[in-house]
Amino acid sequence: MSNLRKVVIVGGGTAGWMAAAAMAKTFGRELDIDLIESDAIGTVGVGEATIPPIKNFNLLLELDEAEFLREVSGTYKLGIDFENWGDLGERYFHPFAPQGIDSWAAQFHHYWRRARSLGESAPLDDFSLEARMGRAGHFGSRTGRAPNYAYHFDAAGYARLLRRLSEAMGVTRIEGKVVDVAQNGETGFIESVTLADGRTVSGELFIDCSGFRGLLIEQTLETGWEDWSHWLRSDRALAVQTESAAPPLPYTRATARSCGWQWKIPLQHRVGNGLVYCSDYMSDEAAARTLLDNLDGQPITDPRPIRFTTGRRRMQWNRNCISLGLASGFLEPLESTSIHLIQNSIIRLIKMFPRAMIEQASIDQFNREVKSEFEYIRDFIIAHYHINRRVDSPYWEDCREMSVPDSLSHRIELFSRNGVVFREYGELFSEVSWTAVLVGQGIVPDDYHPVVDTLDDAGIKSLIGRVKSDIANAVRDGIGHEEAIRKRGGSLNVSK
Repeated sequence: MSNLRKVVIVGGGTAGWMAAAAMAKTFGRELDIDLIESDAIGTVGVGEATIPPIKNFNLLLELDEAEFLREVSGTYKLGIDFENWGDLGERYFHPFAPQGIDSWAAQFHHYWRRARSLGESAPLDDFSLEARMGRAGHFGSRTGRAPNYAYHFDAAGYARLLRRLSEAMGVTRIEGKVVDVAQNGETGFIESVTLADGRTVSGELFIDCSGFRGLLIEQTLETGWEDWSHWLRSDRALAVQTESAAPPLPYTRATARSCGWQWKIPLQHRVGNGLVYCSDYMSDEAAARTLLDNLDGQPITDPRPIRFTTGRRRMQWNRNCISLGLASGFLEPLESTSIHLIQNSIIRLIKMFPRAMIEQASIDQFNREVKSEFEYIRDFIIAHYHINRRVDSPYWEDCREMSVPDSLSHRIELFSRNGVVFREYGELFSEVSWTAVLVGQGIVPDDYHPVVDTLDDAGIKSLIGRVKSDIANAVRDGIGHEEAIRKRGGSLNVSK
């Protein structure tokens, strides 16, 4: 039995070229990889913020960090700064590393919870190195531990970089637009695609990176869609690029507005901005005014509208087709998960790659893992909307009053009572993330873990004071974000 050798990727952009580069790097010339894309078809291209696992993907490709940052106009990201989510005027930071000092039995927030009963008034953010570094405009310290980080980058630049790497490793790019798809009459497997100029491209395994259209996974295979818009109500976004009015800060900003939220993602040469909103509560004209009235720099593009429905394909792998990126599902970019979902599915595919035949058992396992991954992230994003105390708009009141998945209700109740937060197998967001959001949006647990009582009052105060002092020293010795970027060969472009 001969090995499976021919892979056809339909669609380029970030998803397509990530898949091409990773498979070419892993399998070398054992795979014959074609990627079909059309210059006439644009990409959504707003996924400019990432989370730390992107570093592992770049490591797989043996990308030098300095070269990577130069190619994609990248900056560092220590987390996300949330404003107006719990209530108007409130602010908290979701970092990429634990707050304070943990014991194996209980996380730091349990010690912080008891310290509050002893008069401690500092918010949980004050015990996060990443939060304190970020708000000081620093990245890393000349002494002490290094922060955990991700990147902001130009997604189009990343795709160009990956294309260059892929083609050097033997991937063939085919310019063209797919107009027809041929299936096997018995199995329903895709056998080939036909381009507008009449060329036919055959394959054994097809990867659909065609965006929201789902050209193969949906238009051809009719896989079906699971709609989550009753929980995640936003259905539109506007994206605009601006000049940099100030040096870039090492974090993403997510500011809640009267209906939805606004992002700000600083790059070396510009800033990515956008507004996610629900058309049932805000008109397109009002959304444009809200976005443009809250920009810090001069726009260099017109606002670009994006329409979407939150949810996922019922199967990400159907017959001999795997969907990636927007073709597989959509979760709004609130927690920067879009590129990570692409990355994880690519790695999952490589680990389960069929040697000769595509087995249904492998398809089922792949889809089971993807389903769980999407649902874990879905619940985390819903929590941001549901846990709010805002009374200034019907949108936020309705989000607070809506029914949520039982899995999320259980998490909220467990944390509210005794501060317990758990991470199930394969779940992306850790206890650190859940704690940051739940506490940041106003849920302080009624109680704390009993192991905390092994310390007397003086011990608790000493622990809290030591953590504060260590972080203050690290911030004082911090390296400026601008300096860190320039050391890696970056070139900042800040308008005067």
